[in-house]
Amino acid sequence: MPGPAGVVEPAGATATAERPGTGVPAGPDVPGTDPAGAEPASGPSPSEAGPGLPAEYSGAPGGELEPGELELELAELELGGVDLPKVPATSPVGRLAATVERLRKEVREAQAEAEGRALVELAKGILVERLGCGPAQAARQLGELAEQARVTPLEFAVEVINQAARDRVSEVAGAFLAATARSQEPVEESAAVRLRAAESGVLAADDTQAVADSLLQHALSPLGACAVAIWAAGSDGSLTLAGSAGFTPAESARWRYVPPDVATVARRGLTDPDGQWLPSLAESGLPTIGRREFADGARVALPAGVGGRIHGVLEIAWPKPEGPQPPQVVRQVEALAELCAHTLEAHTPPAGTGHEPRVLPDAVELMDLADGLHDPALVLVPHLDDTGRLADFRIQHVNSRFLDPAGRSRAVVSGALLLEAYPMAAGTSELFQRVERVYATGEPFRAHRMRLTALVDEVPLTTVADISISRHGSSVLLIWRIEDETARLASLLQNAQRLGRIGGFEENLLTGEITWNSQLFGLYGRPPTSTPVPLENLAAHAHPDDAVAIGRFLRTLLHRRRPASAAFRLMRPDGVTRHMRVVAEPVLDTDGQTFVVRGAYQDISAQHWTEVALAATRDQLAHTEQQADERNRLALQLQHAIMPPEQTPLQIPDLQVAVRYRPAETEHLVGGDWYDAVVLPSGLVLLCVGDVAGHGIEAATSMVVLRNALRGLAVTGAGPAQLLSWLNIVAHHLTGAVTATAVCGLYDGERRTLRWARAGHLPPVLVRDSEASALPRLKGLLLGAVPEAVYEETEVQLAAGDTLLMYTDGLIERRDRSVEESLSHLLSTARSAPGSLHQHLDRLLTYSRSDTDDDTCIVGIRLT
Repeated sequence: MPGPAGVVEPAGATATAERPGTGVPAGPDVPGTDPAGAEPASGPSPSEAGPGLPAEYSGAPGGELEPGELELELAELELGGVDLPKVPATSPVGRLAATVERLRKEVREAQAEAEGRALVELAKGILVERLGCGPAQAARQLGELAEQARVTPLEFAVEVINQAARDRVSEVAGAFLAATARSQEPVEESAAVRLRAAESGVLAADDTQAVADSLLQHALSPLGACAVAIWAAGSDGSLTLAGSAGFTPAESARWRYVPPDVATVARRGLTDPDGQWLPSLAESGLPTIGRREFADGARVALPAGVGGRIHGVLEIAWPKPEGPQPPQVVRQVEALAELCAHTLEAHTPPAGTGHEPRVLPDAVELMDLADGLHDPALVLVPHLDDTGRLADFRIQHVNSRFLDPAGRSRAVVSGALLLEAYPMAAGTSELFQRVERVYATGEPFRAHRMRLTALVDEVPLTTVADISISRHGSSVLLIWRIEDETARLASLLQNAQRLGRIGGFEENLLTGEITWNSQLFGLYGRPPTSTPVPLENLAAHAHPDDAVAIGRFLRTLLHRRRPASAAFRLMRPDGVTRHMRVVAEPVLDTDGQTFVVRGAYQDISAQHWTEVALAATRDQLAHTEQQADERNRLALQLQHAIMPPEQTPLQIPDLQVAVRYRPAETEHLVGGDWYDAVVLPSGLVLLCVGDVAGHGIEAATSMVVLRNALRGLAVTGAGPAQLLSWLNIVAHHLTGAVTATAVCGLYDGERRTLRWARAGHLPPVLVRDSEASALPRLKGLLLGAVPEAVYEETEVQLAAGDTLLMYTDGLIERRDRSVEESLSHLLSTARSAPGSLHQHLDRLLTYSRSDTDDDTCIVGIRLT
């Protein structure tokens, strides 16, 4: 109790005196007081008031400070630069801080005791009403029941309130306690007590700031949350910080207002019906209050709504990242958001913030506003069900311009529920959902050419309209402008004529009246104020060479009375000649006589010149194709002249020789594959196949050069390796640097041996005793790659019945298979050899899986 000279005597504490001029309690050693609390004759100067203490805390004596004022004074000290934790506890400022902290604790305990006492008194009132007893008996009954249940009187009082209320808070508390019981984890304080204490604090609070303090203290701190912000939603989509706890005053001041359409965590929570549950604020990248203090912590932003209308957002911050919250915690937070909605419903921003909401009209003023619109408009008011939830909207008023898509009168629609009058509004058009969202958030909605469906005699009738939905106070204004089909089609026709460079006309042959549209005046190069040109004078405005075509057109149209068309060159007044096409039809009267002609002109100049260019291109392409065909035919004739598909068999004792050549299926792919089998003067048999890179006549002529050069070089008696070395020089220096692959062999009939070498070509295949295998891949570059090359040579001993195959890649090559896979298929085909060598080669061509459409050469020998 207060003592003399402003001395405060808290329970259990020694007497302390106030600091003069402040009302702050001072200890015995604080300058300005004596131990007895009497004022000294003289005090220190402001500069001597204490280390780090501002000068305004000394001076004339002042009155007492309430506990809340003590907290405010301490906050000002901290913001003013006084680092209290570093001050020694024995110093004057240290003693001041200890005293303020003690008073804070006492204030919090007193608040908790008052809130608990309010809940106990509410439970006693419930027992008085149900048991029909007096207050004293109800208090005794409450104590006895709590002792039997082995819980505190406060916990039992909350249980009584929950059973009597059966509201959202009791449901959430029950779910939370059930989950806690299943997990068998100790709980420091009952969830029901925390929720009811938070609810009591919210209902007793006179502003949203007190609501935020109560939520953080009673309900959110036990969940690990460190801060909370309550945002009030404006009608324009803006957000105003109505209250916060856990954030610094400077941070709250920075975030006191968020303009519309600014993406923040609270903004996302406002637009998302399920809210925003962010495990980590840093990962989201969204700005929000306290981002610097709790950058990595989890965030939750839930819309705070009641009765289908969202009044703001409840945002909660955690100090560190959090995983998905259990369902009971989610329901608890949703219940807290609903508690905030009741407070925000009556929230008014403080004056002087610069963001006062504009005065919104009530339903009567909105009805007057709707009557002044030139578009059909409906005024809707929310219709709530028995539980207070939004169920529908009642059509409070329809203006005089209202046009019902189903053709009903205004009296039938006015006063009805929206879903009763327009049940299809909840269908695919989502009109009802749009109205519901606008009413909840206050954000206007506009849509162009939205499809609306109405039931007319149980038949769906769809119309197209422009929609505008906006919230005004507690009402919604719905405006729709049903699209005029005639105007829309006229606009489409006008745009089509403009894009197609078409102009329409109509000529009355009886009155001589001629009507042109604006597009036709532009095509003729004449001003819109000039006189239209009659059809009978059309030849005077056309090129003289087109007079015959125009005369035929007029005779068919006017005399034969049949639709007609003609193409002509229009000579415009500005000297420009345009290619035009006119199409017209006669309109006959009841006597079968023509009295009106209507039609259209089209500027086909671009089409004409395109056709001219296309014709020239077509002629040039035909000439090019003819040249290509001649070149391909020449290359094919040259190839067939040198290498016919079948060659006259060689007469060699104990040896059969057969060749096959399959040209490309497409003539323009005539390639450079070649083969040769000839008996040399030495008695050896030259066997070779090759493939020149490329197609066409260049490849064919290069093939001829290499084939003849190898024949000439073979008479020297050199071995296969030396022959390929010389042939490489020919390919590199004498044929325009072509490249080719080849395999060359010399067969000795007396020794029955084959010496062979290869230049980048596939090795030969040896078939012996129903087994087929490829000969080793000897080293050797392809021909023409380098000026000089050395090739490896080997000898194969053959026996009676052996078959040796040389081939080009056109026999096995596939685009979707590797060379090894294709070679394996060839070996499996070659080992099942028919009776004769010719049949063997034909079988290989028949079962070839090549898909490259390339030339193919095969040379085969069989020893007998």
